[in-house]
Amino acid sequence: MTPTPTNIVLLGAGAREHALAWKLTRDGATVHVLPGNAGIPGSHPAISATDFPAIQQFCQEKDVQLIVVGPEAPLAAGVADYFQDSDIRVFGPSRAGATLESSKVWSKDFMRRHGVATAKSWKFRSDQLNEARAKAAELDGQVVVKYDGLAAGKGVYVCSSTEEAEEALRSLQAEHTGWFSFLLEEKLTGPEISIIGITDGNRIRLLSPSQDHKQLLAHDQGPNTGGMGAYCPVPFCDDNVLAAIRQDIVDPTLRGLQTEPFSFRGFIYFGIMLTPQGPKLLEYNVRLGDPEAEVLLPALDTSLLDLITATLDGRLAETVVRQRPGAYVGVVLASGGYPASGFPVGFPITGLDQLHPGTLVFHGATKRTAEGQLVTNGGRVLVLVAHGHDLEEAVARVYREAEKVQFEGMYIRPDIGQRPEPTEIFSAVR
Repeated sequence: MTPTPTNIVLLGAGAREHALAWKLTRDGATVHVLPGNAGIPGSHPAISATDFPAIQQFCQEKDVQLIVVGPEAPLAAGVADYFQDSDIRVFGPSRAGATLESSKVWSKDFMRRHGVATAKSWKFRSDQLNEARAKAAELDGQVVVKYDGLAAGKGVYVCSSTEEAEEALRSLQAEHTGWFSFLLEEKLTGPEISIIGITDGNRIRLLSPSQDHKQLLAHDQGPNTGGMGAYCPVPFCDDNVLAAIRQDIVDPTLRGLQTEPFSFRGFIYFGIMLTPQGPKLLEYNVRLGDPEAEVLLPALDTSLLDLITATLDGRLAETVVRQRPGAYVGVVLASGGYPASGFPVGFPITGLDQLHPGTLVFHGATKRTAEGQLVTNGGRVLVLVAHGHDLEEAVARVYREAEKVQFEGMYIRPDIGQRPEPTEIFSAVR
C-alpha cells in the first residue's frame, strides 16, 4: 500500500481548483497550485498547467509525488502519459481515456458500443453542412448541435426550430476554421443533473447528485456559459432515480472502461437528462465539473486525499463515501459581458472582508495589481458557497452574502437552486 502523499501539485487556475486545493489542504496535504490565481494559496503563476517539463522540474524540486488535475486541457494533452514512467503519479486518465471528453464523436461511439442510454445522434464533417441542415430540417429543428472537440463548455447549441438550427450551424462554421467534425443529436426533454464519481477502473464511488445552471439568464434563458451556479444534493434525485442511472448509465460505462485499451483512474462526470423514457447520458467529462466542484467538495465528508490514494492503488472498493448533511449552493459572480469575448477586466473587488465566516469564497479569475489590490481577471470571477439545513435556507444565505461583494459590471444569475421541482419524470423513471 502506497503511503498517503502530503505534498501535492494541483494543475489549474479556476474556482474548481481553488475548491480542490481547499479540500485537499483540509485533508492534511500541502498543495502547490500551477498556475493558480490571486486567491488560491500556494499558487505559482509562472508555470502553465500544460508545461509538463516545467511541472516535472517543480515536482522534483519540491519532492512532489502526486499530481491532481483540475481542468480538461492537461488531460487531453497527455499529462498522465508524460509522467507514466516516472515516480510521480497523476490522478486523471491518460490521453486516450480523456477522449471521452475531448471528442464528442468518439464519446458517442463509446456509449453505443457499451449500451449506455443516450440520445440518437448523427455525425457530420465541416464539408457536410448541407447534409446537416437537411437532417435538422427533417427533425423540425428539434436538435442539439455539438462541436466535436473541447470548447470550454460552450460548444453546444440547443435548438427549437429550423431557424435556430441554421443559426447554430452558421455559428459553428464561424467559430472553427478548417476541417472539423460535429454531431446532431435529437433534442431530449427533462431536468438535467450532474453525477460525478471517482473510479479506479474496477469500482466507482459517486459524489452527491448536483445540478448546474448553464444558461446566463434566469429561467434557463440566454447563451450557454461555463456554468453560473450549482447546488447539491438534488431533492428529486432519490434512490429510485439513482438506481435507474446506475443501471442504464454508470454500470455500462464502467464495464466499457474495463474493455477499452486504456486505464482510467480519476474523476468521471456524467451529464444526465431525466427524460420521460428514463435517464439519458448527454456527455462525459473526465474531471470535476465547474461550478459543481465548488458545492460537491464542501459537501464531501470523506477525505478526498484518501479517495485519490485508494484509486491510484486500485483499492477504491475498500472506501466509503460520506456526505455532510444539509444543502450547499454556489453562485458565480461574473464580469459584465460574459460569456462573450472582449469584456473589460481589471476592476477592483470589494466586500469580501464583510462576508459571514461560514461563507466559502472560491476565486475563479482574479489577480492582484502591483499595489496589492484584488481585481477581476476573467469571466467567472468568484464563486460564493453557502450551506443550509435545506436548499431554501442555503439559497437565501448565499444570495444575502453575494450582495456584500461588489465590482464594476458584476452579474449574478438570480435563480440558482430555485427551479421548480419536476414531477413528470417520476412515473417513467420509477
